[in-house]
Amino acid sequence: MRVTQVALRPTEASNSAGRPALTPELLAATGARYSRSNEGLEVILSRIDPNNLDKSVDGIFKMVDYGHASIADLTPVALFIDGISMWLAYELFRISPTAGGQESSTRYIKLDEDGLLSADELGITDGAAWQERMGAAFTAYREALAYWEQVALDEPERVRIPAGVNEKAAARMRRNFAFDRARYFLPVAVRTNAMLVQSARAWVSVCQHLLSHPLPEAVRCGERIRDELGLSAPRLIKHAKKLESMAAGHAAERAHAQRLLGALGTGAATLDVLLPSGPIDFVADLAQHDNRYAYIGEGLRRTAVRFAWDGVAFAEIRDLNRHRTGTKYCPLVPVGFYAAQDESMRTLQWQPVGESANDAAIGKLLASDPTYLYETLLGTQFPFEHTTTADKFLYEAELRTGTGAHYRYAKHLRDVLALWYEKFPQTKGLVLEGSAEPE
Repeated sequence: MRVTQVALRPTEASNSAGRPALTPELLAATGARYSRSNEGLEVILSRIDPNNLDKSVDGIFKMVDYGHASIADLTPVALFIDGISMWLAYELFRISPTAGGQESSTRYIKLDEDGLLSADELGITDGAAWQERMGAAFTAYREALAYWEQVALDEPERVRIPAGVNEKAAARMRRNFAFDRARYFLPVAVRTNAMLVQSARAWVSVCQHLLSHPLPEAVRCGERIRDELGLSAPRLIKHAKKLESMAAGHAAERAHAQRLLGALGTGAATLDVLLPSGPIDFVADLAQHDNRYAYIGEGLRRTAVRFAWDGVAFAEIRDLNRHRTGTKYCPLVPVGFYAAQDESMRTLQWQPVGESANDAAIGKLLASDPTYLYETLLGTQFPFEHTTTADKFLYEAELRTGTGAHYRYAKHLRDVLALWYEKFPQTKGLVLEGSAEPE
């Protein structure tokens, strides 16, 4: 595992225009100064000693005297995190709802056993047996990938390549088709890379969460994030430490997952809507909505929406989790396994691998072993719920359906859209369902 802080530097155009360039903490201090004076930027910057920028933070701006944690929101930090499990990448994005970021994509990269983290790194006690289970999952992944690659060649109509697409793009879409359907057998313990950009305040919160976690991989990542964060914002990391309340919260969530075992459904979609007070006109709200980034009226912006599924494969949860608005709820309780099925049912030969992974995860969860998460595969299903506003829900539905969308993700969103149309049939045809562009 490696965590690397990447600093920003001014462009040549910015330098030529004589624009200022500040360290992350100086940027925060300068912004904080705005709350204590109306001098303007030039006067504040004139107090900076260009030969001693750190002294300028301490001596001139006295940032720590402002007392508000919000000052740390003014300190942007970019971190690149290599060699973490797919579970930990999910967790990082889950606890960083305001971050922008990217992760290595299973739609473009072929993975193998060499990318698997070791049992020792993950704190797994039955290492040899676990390694054997993961080997079976990779075998299923390789065989499924070869199968779906052949389907893409033999039955090109199933790939839905739009007319006029050049061969290079068509080949990429065929690869995506196969990767999308084979990836459910990938272990969540396989290495991935993730980068996130967010404020120092948010990174401190991430450190608290990870340093308080029962899994050694999370703790190790928290330590390395804290070290790199110190390069950008050394004065702001004093709270980046383990919190007993956070550790107790992790234990409570695991106990909650145990109580939910056997009490959850089998994958149905649900939709709850809370309308705002006063008259609403959703047709008028969508009158100017000619693309998914276009204007949506205030009635939809004021309407609260909660949509959920009893069971979603972790492969799709990783994407659902990345939508930053509102609040997501995903108790990590295995509720079965999903794998892509062919009409011929030949793909059923690999289904027992996923079901075995599900059983192994449940067994360890019942034993209160937090490493149960590393038994799961991308096809392991968990409940998922998202609470947001209607305009953000419709944006997600428009983005995640269509030619360029992952097929299973698109199905989940179409299921919820169907429930939306039952409640508000006047919006059908105005919501730009299926508008995702080819990838």
